[in-house]
Amino acid sequence: MTTIARRELATRQTAWANRLAAALAQAGVRPNTVSLASIVWAAAAAAAFLSMPGAAAPERAALAIAAAAAIQLRLLCNMLDGMLAVEEGLHTKTGALYNEIPDRVADVMILAGAGYSIAAVPGGVAIGWLAAVAALFTAYVRQLGGALTGTEHFIGPMAKPHRMFALTVASVLSAAEAMLGLPLRAMPAALVVITAGSAATAWRRLSHITADLEDK
Repeated sequence: MTTIARRELATRQTAWANRLAAALAQAGVRPNTVSLASIVWAAAAAAAFLSMPGAAAPERAALAIAAAAAIQLRLLCNMLDGMLAVEEGLHTKTGALYNEIPDRVADVMILAGAGYSIAAVPGGVAIGWLAAVAALFTAYVRQLGGALTGTEHFIGPMAKPHRMFALTVASVLSAAEAMLGLPLRAMPAALVVITAGSAATAWRRLSHITADLEDK
């Protein structure tokens, strides 16, 4: 059996989540398939972001809401693949790969895409890519810690759920900005916060890994 490290999620304990996971298992859906589906939703979010520059206000608002929904569906896949693997006992030998690689692809698609949604803002595209790189680095540090110490630290302040929450809120606010004719401020601010928060997250995780190694 391949052990998959998981962050604590309160949602995983809810009745609806367990019923949904059980229904998917009964329908023959496998965790690796759900992991790959998360890339599809990430691509949908990225496509919505990429279509926003130059769009009229109503279309831009609709695209922003679509991006927010796709981000949340990506997170739903991220939760359900683990539940199918662990709670429903459908783990595979390649599960750890499917648990990690699609996540990294999805992070880059969504964060870089968010940067392109504010291409009209000076440095908007650059901060999107910087946020994507910072997110990848936090995941790398977590995985490195697991390899060196056997313990993966999922601590924030800007772990994946926090990044996606910030982007979801920013997308909804971006829709409001479009409809009200306001300047693009929510998404640039969110990407700056994600980048800075990811740097702080990597530092905290490195500190914990260092302490773990010294304790050994």
